[in-house]
Amino acid sequence: MSKIKIPVVIALLLTTCCSINAQNTTNIDVQHYRFALSLSDHTDMIQGTATIDLKFLKNTTTFHLDLGDIDSTGKGMKVLKVSQGRKQIFFNHRNDKLWIQLPTAVKAGSVREFTIEYSGIPSDGLIIGKSIYKKRTFFGDNWPNRAHHWLPCNDIPADKASLEFIITAPKHYSIVSNGIKKEERVVNDSTKLTHWKEDVPLPTKVMVIGAADFAVSEPAWAGNIPVTSWVYEEDKDKGFKDYAPAKDILQYYIDYIGPYPYKKLANVQSKTIFGGMENAGAIFYYERSITGNGGLEDLLAHEIIHQWFGDMVTETDFRHLWLSEGFATYLTDVYIESKYGTDSMNRRLAEQRSAVTDFAKRSSLPVVDTSSNYMRLLNANSYQKGAWILHMLRNTVGDAAFKKIIKEQYSKFGGKNSSSADFITTAETVSMRHLELFFNQWLYKPGVPVLATTWKYNAAKKNLVITVEQKQPALFTFPLELQVKTEKGNIIKTMTVKKRKTSITVPVKGPVSELVPDPNYKLLWEPSSL
Repeated sequence: MSKIKIPVVIALLLTTCCSINAQNTTNIDVQHYRFALSLSDHTDMIQGTATIDLKFLKNTTTFHLDLGDIDSTGKGMKVLKVSQGRKQIFFNHRNDKLWIQLPTAVKAGSVREFTIEYSGIPSDGLIIGKSIYKKRTFFGDNWPNRAHHWLPCNDIPADKASLEFIITAPKHYSIVSNGIKKEERVVNDSTKLTHWKEDVPLPTKVMVIGAADFAVSEPAWAGNIPVTSWVYEEDKDKGFKDYAPAKDILQYYIDYIGPYPYKKLANVQSKTIFGGMENAGAIFYYERSITGNGGLEDLLAHEIIHQWFGDMVTETDFRHLWLSEGFATYLTDVYIESKYGTDSMNRRLAEQRSAVTDFAKRSSLPVVDTSSNYMRLLNANSYQKGAWILHMLRNTVGDAAFKKIIKEQYSKFGGKNSSSADFITTAETVSMRHLELFFNQWLYKPGVPVLATTWKYNAAKKNLVITVEQKQPALFTFPLELQVKTEKGNIIKTMTVKKRKTSITVPVKGPVSELVPDPNYKLLWEPSSL
């Protein structure tokens, strides 16, 4: 996902609502969701029937799903009935949990199907409102764990399931969702039914629908994958132009990472609160993203990368968000490098490094962060520092090994969940290097090296003594590349820094005019102001 500034009211709401435990502490594993929803132009109330197939992980007589209940404003979901087969069963809905009492005890490994009928006005998750053109729209916006405000589900990234959305809505809406459209038919003079189905298991954070008066482009193709643009009718010409680069970007990442995991890619103008939201096979972009001037290439790339990392390979829980956002940020840099050259990538790396060092001044948190306030994880640690860790890994193991690591991580964990430890194992196995120190200091230690670099030229001995001092409290170990500029030419020297002060002597043939630390943007560091 890409970040944009969000209204203060929404930000405060999200600060309080997004703290459900993201680890799988439940006793169920959902296999499949089938959500049948009715939308209306006359009310924000939705009518829903959820049919859920799930496997029990333990012997039990009860289980729960996440589902927002009625709040003080009257918004939220009211459960009308829960049944197993033809038999209604007892439930208790409180504190955003739907507790279900089983008629008889079930054993671990058993699979059962349950149907939940409910209705209500979503307090979040399904954004019902008006577009910038004052037309009514409906957009799912589930990240990080906001799906439960409109869908009964196990709202954690570790529980993936296949799904269907069957949407009954006024005929003027076009409906987009995950997966492939299985059916679209007129129900009566005013109503249409649209059925989408995704067979690839997804986390709830990327399960969505979008309903608006869309103009839909003819598909372009990346191999056998259809790529379409869904934009407001008023933005048809500009939107099709702005989203057009998606086809070539998708093909680039198919070649770089591996096969695209879904059967289509729809790029959708929407009312997401984020700059972009990587819903599987149906990426949502903020509605003012369209200008007709292009300029969306890096945003498109970032969200398309998430189809592999974030959607198909999903972090085990939000502590490991850098495996999604750091990957999307850095692999966008890699795409920019491939198309526009190293200088263009280095400019991005410089901006990203500044974001990290600025964040480090006001935060003592590491990249792998145990905060339960997931919105606060949308910070420079998860995005830019995560990207820089991958960049430094690439410089440590080499281009070929780095690309192989990315491919292997996807091949090994596609359709599954991955932790930081899993990725470290992949990197060590592929590169055949011990990388424990590298990852421990960059992932689990806060801050970055703050370096004071001094030098003294000895004309008689024709050498240069360079001293690097680490000013931050905890020491790092890293290679530091140095460029020595002299009248006789430039010298590149690499020194290993691990002590508080480290010095090296470099032979030179003439007076030194300048010393440039890290001339090729290989290290995440900050110059000391002391």
